[in-house]
Amino acid sequence: MRRTSTRLADGRELIYYDADPPENGHAPAARRVPRPDPRPAPATAPASTTELRVDELAGETVAYAAHRQDRTFLPPAESCPLCPATDARSEEIPEHDYQVAVFENRFPSFGGGRGRCELVCFTADHDRSFADLTPDRAALVLDAWTDRTAELSRLPGVRQVYCFENRGVEIGVTLHHPHGQIYAYPYLPPRTARTLAALARHRAETGENLPDRLLADELADGRRVVATTDHWVAFVPYAARWPYELHLRPRRRVPDLTALDPAERAEFPELYLRLLRGFDRLFGDDAPPTPYIAAWHQAPVGDQEPDEPHCAREEFALRLELLTVRRGPGKLKYLAGSESGAGAFVSDVLPEAAAERLREVTTP
Repeated sequence: MRRTSTRLADGRELIYYDADPPENGHAPAARRVPRPDPRPAPATAPASTTELRVDELAGETVAYAAHRQDRTFLPPAESCPLCPATDARSEEIPEHDYQVAVFENRFPSFGGGRGRCELVCFTADHDRSFADLTPDRAALVLDAWTDRTAELSRLPGVRQVYCFENRGVEIGVTLHHPHGQIYAYPYLPPRTARTLAALARHRAETGENLPDRLLADELADGRRVVATTDHWVAFVPYAARWPYELHLRPRRRVPDLTALDPAERAEFPELYLRLLRGFDRLFGDDAPPTPYIAAWHQAPVGDQEPDEPHCAREEFALRLELLTVRRGPGKLKYLAGSESGAGAFVSDVLPEAAAERLREVTTP
């Protein structure tokens, strides 16, 4: 992998990732010399106006980012800010072509020294999806996720690095170009805090690691296992919340992407592409593309707060969660009164039935 860092006109960082050796002959023979951003520099550098408040009843942090009300919303393809620049127009990426590009979000949920938000463009091709990528390109995206995890984890005040992709307007996508995001949270997200508490409690009560026990249980039961390789297991969790929810994790417990070994990294692209392509077949070959969220849950970083459960990073198990809000052809799972109001999920699909269907559509 070749990494080339530059700056946009307003000072935001932009990083190009190129395959090395060249991917299908398209990567530059020498190190990339980035094309300057031709747009005029603003009078002042952008700054996040995010405010963080704590809901004391729930014990959860809420971020307010009013500046995001003006972010780009479903532009036509010819105005996509994530497409490569042309001689006639330039948006966020000045190059006329690229493989994988990462840059600071123009409309961050937080930032200005309190965390960071980045966009990850998986390809220059506006009309493709992640599932359309080659294994080599998927491997390059994994390299980019890993590199950003390592770098963002070192930023002062960052508590967790969360790499994710939203696909589909049903999920809330505002740009159709195939891309994901990375949030370097300046606080511990609520779900992660609850996970840490569960890990600490289970270790204290049983002396064992909870993710290891859960993975062993899934492998022993087998009904919810969707796919396995030498180094990875994909399964629907016993208490899945979403109609179709898949967890993908290494057999070996590691805290984050930086801890994956070469064999684990080599196996990931083809398996992940197989799962994504299966998701698109869940509701029939004629159905529209399946909306989904794909997200890496990684161990927290930085210093623990006094009110956080004490739990070593090594207790945490890296996993990717892949889920859809579609519960059937033409039907969505809405988070209505129980889910949104009380935080109590009621699912429409049994995990065992979801796993059976996922095995059907992901079997090579």
